[in-house]
Amino acid sequence: MNKYIKIISLILMILFGVFLVHNIGLNHISPERIKEFILSFGWIAPIVYILLYTLRPITLFPASILSLGGGLAFGALFGTLYTVVGASLGAILAFLTARKLGSEAVEQLLGNQLAKLDNKIEAQGFYAVLIMRLIPIFPFDAVSYWSGLSKVHFKHFVLATVIGIIPGTFVYNFMGDSLQNPQSFQFLLAVILMAILIIIPLLYKKIKGKEV
Repeated sequence: MNKYIKIISLILMILFGVFLVHNIGLNHISPERIKEFILSFGWIAPIVYILLYTLRPITLFPASILSLGGGLAFGALFGTLYTVVGASLGAILAFLTARKLGSEAVEQLLGNQLAKLDNKIEAQGFYAVLIMRLIPIFPFDAVSYWSGLSKVHFKHFVLATVIGIIPGTFVYNFMGDSLQNPQSFQFLLAVILMAILIIIPLLYKKIKGKEV
């Protein structure tokens, strides 16, 4: 019974986060409002931003909007640095939460199906997570929670996450920084990079589909 209580607690926590986002109106916050809010804290603004990004997976607030706000507030370079730190800590929080509250219950519920999946993931855990971070074919938070429920080693998950999110994080922060001057060459370049970031997962799925 204790196993079921753990997984129910995890589900309720996630649902509560979703409820807060949609009822307080956080899902309508723009990158500009995020920038204003963060910079209002003065010299501790980077710490506040990293903390917000760390706690973000609990509320399932869109990471893309927060990253754009970070780019607007801190620029492409420092925005990327702070976002990588915050996103990595948030991914770790989601991973550990799922592993602490849900793994035993999920194994009990899914039995051999999860065991077969875990064995495959455990053998290529680092590369599996790295590909899903580099090529965002799955939602960021879903990968973190799913990894926590699998047998992916913690250190492999962290390393793959940190390395894998750097390219996409830079693109979003570069785009956020360029929003300050939408008629500049920087903005055009940011749009091109964003388009590439969106197209790559589609091409990957198409190629993998042909291989199957």
